[in-house]
This record gives sequence, C-alpha cells and structure tokens, in this order.
Amino acid sequence: MSRTTCFYLDADLSPKIAVIGRGLGLDVVSAHEVGMTEALDADQLARAAAEGRVLVTRNRDDFLALSLAAYHDRAPHRGLLLVREIAPSHRASRLAHALRRWAAARTTVASYQVDWLPE
Repeated sequence: MSRTTCFYLDADLSPKIAVIGRGLGLDVVSAHEVGMTEALDADQLARAAAEGRVLVTRNRDDFLALSLAAYHDRAPHRGLLLVREIAPSHRASRLAHALRRWAAARTTVASYQVDWLPE
C-alpha cells in the first residue's frame, strides 16, 4: 500500500525545517510546534508512531535503543530517520530538501525501518 511519508522532527532539530518542508509539500511537524520540546525520547517516539510519522532526529544512540525495544515489544513504530551530527541545524532549507528527496525515493516506509538522511 502506497502512502505519503509523514515526518515528526525531534526537539533537537530546528522547527524551521518543518516550516520549509511544508512549503515543499511535505507532511512534517516539529516537536517545537506541538509543545513536546521537554518530552522524553520515548514519548517523542510514541507520539510519532501514534501519528503514523517517521521520527527524524540527530539523537542516534538513544533512538536506536528505543527502536530496538519497540521492535522487541511489538510497540507501534513508523520508522526512524537519522540526521548526521555534522549537519548544521541552521541549514534548515538543506535538511528540508533532503527530507523531500528521501520521501520521493520511497513509496512506503516499513515499520521499524531505520535509515540515514543523505544530504
């Protein structure tokens, strides 16, 4: 089944990425926009999954561990997209365009899928 990829940006990424992404036609929200900046990582992942969104973050280690736990527990998970640490967060336009290219290259995203966002 084909569907539009929806994204949820973790609090460690600029909310400007979401604004620019929506301008590019993406379905993307930021933790900043929904009042989740202080939420625990597990709560961020749970919210993204509940909304059917791929979680996008720089926080690789914590979210890999949480994704593995979700897989073992068969908890909801719509995917994890990791942003390299070297990508400056002030380059919101660059990251939004990278999200669009990533989404355009896929017709579906498997539950529990983990991938790196190429820039």
